[in-house]
Amino acid sequence: MAWLGPLLYAQATPPTSVAATGAGASIAGTVSAPDGHVIVGAEVTLTSPPATAQNTSRTDGEGGFRFSGLLPGTYQLSVTADGFAPEVGPLITLTANQQFQAPDISLQIASASTTVHAVFSGYDLAQQQVHAEEKQRILGVFPNFFTSYVWHAEPLTSGQKFRLAWRSAIDPVTFLTVGAVAGIQQANNSFSGYGQGFQGYSKRYGANYADGFIGVMLGGAVFPSLLHQDPRYFYKGTGTTRSRALYALSTVFITRGDNGRWQPNYSNVLGTFAAGGISNAYYPANDRGFGLTIENGVIGLASGGVAALFQEFVFRKLSSGVPVANTQP
Repeated sequence: MAWLGPLLYAQATPPTSVAATGAGASIAGTVSAPDGHVIVGAEVTLTSPPATAQNTSRTDGEGGFRFSGLLPGTYQLSVTADGFAPEVGPLITLTANQQFQAPDISLQIASASTTVHAVFSGYDLAQQQVHAEEKQRILGVFPNFFTSYVWHAEPLTSGQKFRLAWRSAIDPVTFLTVGAVAGIQQANNSFSGYGQGFQGYSKRYGANYADGFIGVMLGGAVFPSLLHQDPRYFYKGTGTTRSRALYALSTVFITRGDNGRWQPNYSNVLGTFAAGGISNAYYPANDRGFGLTIENGVIGLASGGVAALFQEFVFRKLSSGVPVANTQP
């Protein structure tokens, strides 16, 4: 059955206008293909039988749609998409201000279809998902671009990996965060070889920004492209607290390959230690050496584990622009 799960019905006397019901009722849902991939750009039509008036929308990068500001009454959804058989759902009766979440709509592949793969998979779908990830911000401010809340997300091309890394590196909030860290280091006289005053602050700022830029480009783009690995954190969202915590910590050393299989996270480890080694070129002479490389590498891996725990248990609740999570099955 294409329309999964029961629909809830309620009776109400329709008011004469949306204003009489406040913000109005709404209907939202998701459209997917038989294999579970969301369908981007499907046309969703909302009618109110027996009237012929229609509202039409298209599904977004996560396969979602929403109709809002609706009066109480009876409605019906119909969905069409290239390569799939059209689907007409059962009647939905809304009460005043009811926020109705429709069961997932799974379209069936149309017979004699030869274009189905172009609809819900490949580069275009990955591009839509990357675009959605670029809108994710913790507390509406801090970038959260390298997290996927779609468990079966499409693999990224090299260009898309570099795009995510570059967007993270040049985000205005990144520059502000680096400035705050440099200020704290100056106040504590960390890396005293840089000195004090504006010159000392500028050197600390440059070193901190270089650390972050080199780290995200190597660990988030260069090595993942060379080794065909996905640099994103895939939100699990299900299971016991212990299993989710172990999963989060394991992502420091294990990642998903572009082929969909889990493998050693060479990209993260190599990128972290390579960035630590390069930092010897611009840190004060008395702070350079093999010890700095190891120290920066270990700190980077440890902070990555802590960040993964926060991603799994905290950041989704604090982030804006996050879609409904398509968690691990």
